[in-house]
Amino acid sequence: PKRWFSHFYILSVVWNGFLLLVFIQALFLVRPLPLWLQDLLSAFGEASQNQDVGDKHLSALLVLILLWLHSFRRLIECLCISVFSNGVIHIVQYCFGLGYYVAIGLTVLCQMPANVSNGKNLFVQICWYHTLGIMMYIWASVHQYRCHVILANLRKNKSGKIVNLSHNVPFGDWFERVSCPHYFAELLIYISMAITFGFHNLTWWLVVAYVLFNQALAAILCHEFYVNKFSCYPTHRKAFIPFLF
Repeated sequence: PKRWFSHFYILSVVWNGFLLLVFIQALFLVRPLPLWLQDLLSAFGEASQNQDVGDKHLSALLVLILLWLHSFRRLIECLCISVFSNGVIHIVQYCFGLGYYVAIGLTVLCQMPANVSNGKNLFVQICWYHTLGIMMYIWASVHQYRCHVILANLRKNKSGKIVNLSHNVPFGDWFERVSCPHYFAELLIYISMAITFGFHNLTWWLVVAYVLFNQALAAILCHEFYVNKFSCYPTHRKAFIPFLF
């Protein structure tokens, strides 16, 4: 069932929380990463050495924090806010989703050099793109949360009790421009992490490209469903990206 989407975020909170913990210990307590984790990161590939080491460590730390916060928020939304229909997800999609959230944290860590240095002065090296990425992350996350609340409220009464599992036309916030603003916000969140990496991290831009195609496909299918089901559906709404697509 679709409510099993929460399993992805449970796994991500636990696994990426563990990666964040061992990374923080490596940076600030000068504890080496576990050997099995070092081997795993080597299998994913090593980061290039053409960027300042401290800057790479700070970027990886910030992105891993943002990724964990994103997973934690989505888990809370799945458990406490979202109202899922009786639809199902394919077993292949379910297994792929679990693998994705294991791999994504490793993808962040493999962007840093293996020689983890003392992180006491790490935050002195914060750059403008770190600030820009975090601000964009907060902005996109707030709108995604609002859109998820709007969708959930379509199936609840004023007292918050679930009264139906049917589909209705959502209004408010970014829904005034696109059919699936929560998917668009997801893309912006991953772009914000690419910015936090300093724009030039090719590996993370490949992750962004995957998110783009994945969310765009889901948005097209959802938009077509709305258009076919509701004859009075707003014609000015795009499927995924405001004013464009």
